[in-house]
Amino acid sequence: MGYQVLARKYRPQRFGDVAGQDHVTRTLMNALEQNRIAHGYIFSGHRGIGKTTIARILAMALNCRTTIGSAERPTPEPCGVCDACTEIRQGNAVDVIEIDAATNRGIDEIRELRDAARYAPARDRYKIYILDEAHQITDAAFNALLKTLEEPPAHVIFMMATTEPENIPQTIRSRCQHFSFHAVRFDDILGQLKLIAEKEQVSAEDTALALLAEAGDGSMRDALSIMDQAIASAPCDAQNHPVLSADQIRELMGSVPNAVFERLLEAVAAGQSAELMEQLHILLNAGHSPLSLARQMVRYLRNALMAKLGGEQTELLQISADERARATRTSLLFTEEDLTRNLQIVLRTFDDLNYRQEQRFHLELGLLKLIHAQRLLPLEELLSGVVAGAGTRPAAAAPTPRSTPPPRAFSSPASASAIEPSPAPALSPFAASAPRPMSIADRPPIKQSAPPMDMEAVAETVVETRAPLREVTPFPVAQSPIPVAGFAEVLTEGALAKAPETSPAPNDPPSGGPTPEAARAAICSALASGGHVSASQLLGAGVWTIDAGIVRIEVAGMGKKMLSLTVNAAAEKIIRQELQKLGASARFLVVPGEGNAAGSVASIAPISGSMHEEALKNPLVQRAKEIFNAEIRSVVDLRSQ
Repeated sequence: MGYQVLARKYRPQRFGDVAGQDHVTRTLMNALEQNRIAHGYIFSGHRGIGKTTIARILAMALNCRTTIGSAERPTPEPCGVCDACTEIRQGNAVDVIEIDAATNRGIDEIRELRDAARYAPARDRYKIYILDEAHQITDAAFNALLKTLEEPPAHVIFMMATTEPENIPQTIRSRCQHFSFHAVRFDDILGQLKLIAEKEQVSAEDTALALLAEAGDGSMRDALSIMDQAIASAPCDAQNHPVLSADQIRELMGSVPNAVFERLLEAVAAGQSAELMEQLHILLNAGHSPLSLARQMVRYLRNALMAKLGGEQTELLQISADERARATRTSLLFTEEDLTRNLQIVLRTFDDLNYRQEQRFHLELGLLKLIHAQRLLPLEELLSGVVAGAGTRPAAAAPTPRSTPPPRAFSSPASASAIEPSPAPALSPFAASAPRPMSIADRPPIKQSAPPMDMEAVAETVVETRAPLREVTPFPVAQSPIPVAGFAEVLTEGALAKAPETSPAPNDPPSGGPTPEAARAAICSALASGGHVSASQLLGAGVWTIDAGIVRIEVAGMGKKMLSLTVNAAAEKIIRQELQKLGASARFLVVPGEGNAAGSVASIAPISGSMHEEALKNPLVQRAKEIFNAEIRSVVDLRSQ
């Protein structure tokens, strides 16, 4: 007989020899012992994990001529020496028919199988059909088999092995016992490889066998196939025994040591872009493909993330002890969020490499993104005031404050010096060589009992922000309205209408009608008394005009959405009632104005005891104002909405 590959030579012949499928073998042995034999079985799972092997062992156990409990067969395991066991093991048993369903998948083949199943077995107890790759059978063929599978003859047993059980119709699955096989654990594969190496008289390093077991990826057959290839390419010692080394196996599989990826991620953690590109250049010039490097880096980052989550001895790591320690060292360089983000970036890079022409450029870009992502400042750090990543990034340089030009005052120098602006945080993490802005933890803390803000100083001085600054003008009372183009107006009925191209010039109020100042005072007072303090302050800061009996209120620095929230239906009802009391028309317009006019709410002193005053005194609001260099334009009380 010619040479047999290791996967066939060491194929299990007993239930006890199958590695990693104890839940299946235990159930089948109990069923054999209790004589609870089903007429249909489905074995599903990963490739090369023993589905067809267990189907053959079960066929041997069912047709074994030795009685269970005898001296030759004390357990439900097949004896392995009778004629039935020998023929099934050799693959020439008459009553055990193994069919490749990927080839014989049509309705004609299944009809022939169904017709042959009616006849009794030639010699053995059962006629057994093993359908490999059963998911490739067509729907019409499954329908032809359905009735036979539901009520088969007593001597027929169907066994279907598949890697895609979801493609088998539910009507078939409901008539069979379904066993879901597990991927073989790393330790089980490694133990099996050590036994085979001893039997084959192969001198193998533990690291080499660990690489073979990891390359198997849960498949015993894949690991044995790679081992067979490695033995064929290995040098021999003085006794003519093959010697397997880790370097030889890496060269055979085209992989690189994980120490290389450890150095790459150390450069990422240190922010050394040049060092990262030099290391990648060496790997690519050595002949390693970008796709293979990206795939291995994905695996290494995944192992580092699992080590971060569960520690070095976690069951989530199916690798050797040395690789566990290496992954743990890498995990200490990053936070859990960093590792998750890096893994996502490399996974996306790996996907891009599958359909890109310049694979090298895309791999270099993907690795540079890992360094750029280190500069991202989480929003939680800005809001909470605690830079959590400052102590966990070992290679990150100490943040330095960004230089900020002195504030520009538009009134008196004394009022300008009263307010010292804080530097605005840099929101672009990808600026070249840009240091991080001063963190919240480095800024002096603000006392919770800080006094209320001096609103007159705010009205006189505007802190520099990203928007262009405008000079503060005195508070307008009754001036010509500013032309508003392209804005929507809020009508009293709650509907939105297009604003005119230019606002009409205001006329004198009709005889007996109120003046703008009188309407302002009465309506704002009524709104404040009715609980609409925010609406009262907002409208009180606007520019009031009366034209043809229509009251027009222009509010600067407010958008349409905020106006609709502040001046709601209840507030509109109060305004109409007050206008009727004043003898004016109940129609009015609230128009959003442009810019940061002096008449904004921020320049009006809040009413004592109002929601606006409470908001300004709140420590969180004061903190947010300092962090974002902001000013309070409007306070909307949503509790009464």
